[in-house]
Amino acid sequence: MNLLITICGRGGSKGIVKKNIYPINDKPLIHYSIHHAQEYAKKIGGADIELSTDSQEIADTAAAGGLHTEYMRPAELGSDSAGKLETIKDVLLYAEKKNSKRYDYVLDLDVTSPLRTIEDLEKGFAIIDSDPNARNLFSVSFPKHNPYFDIVEPGTDDYYQLVKQPESQINARQEGPRAFEVNASFYFYRRAFFDEDPLRIIGNTLVYETPHMCFEVDEILELEFLDFLISEDKLNFDFK
Repeated sequence: MNLLITICGRGGSKGIVKKNIYPINDKPLIHYSIHHAQEYAKKIGGADIELSTDSQEIADTAAAGGLHTEYMRPAELGSDSAGKLETIKDVLLYAEKKNSKRYDYVLDLDVTSPLRTIEDLEKGFAIIDSDPNARNLFSVSFPKHNPYFDIVEPGTDDYYQLVKQPESQINARQEGPRAFEVNASFYFYRRAFFDEDPLRIIGNTLVYETPHMCFEVDEILELEFLDFLISEDKLNFDFK
């Protein structure tokens, strides 16, 4: 099997400046995903790893963590409006040309959601690989809120209603139909996924339910919380 592992880090983050290289337990955030990529590649007997960034500082930081690259993301893929899928596709095509091969799968590890394990990746891949009709798979977590119970949206009459209407009354989010939140930690794609136009994340999609804490960092407080969890050894699983 030919697998490409991608790690994408944009330099122009508006929410948290230099988020991708923010120090977490005295190590740049991106180094955790680099480590996972290297360990997973070793576990499965080999995989190519590519960094997609528009920032030389991020590229230098990644190199210090063992991931060197000659690829630099095109300017049009470094804007706030650029899509992640288009970004992955561009570095995928670069890697295929450089390595003279066509990949069977792409695994994208999100820098800002590093609470994953090698076992998570192994189990996630087993799920998608066992279903030839599946296009992609992404990691999810059981949500704090359920669209059938306590997530609302405006209705057509200026009043609010549940996003999803349950068939019968439910009294707790756990009683509602199964729903998950995407935690952004990892995504598997079959190579044919990137031949589609337009690229769309949903359609013949599978999920892997993460059995432990996992969340995406969007705010500085979440970075500080992540640093606390790791530096004070508060996690109940070994993700490193």
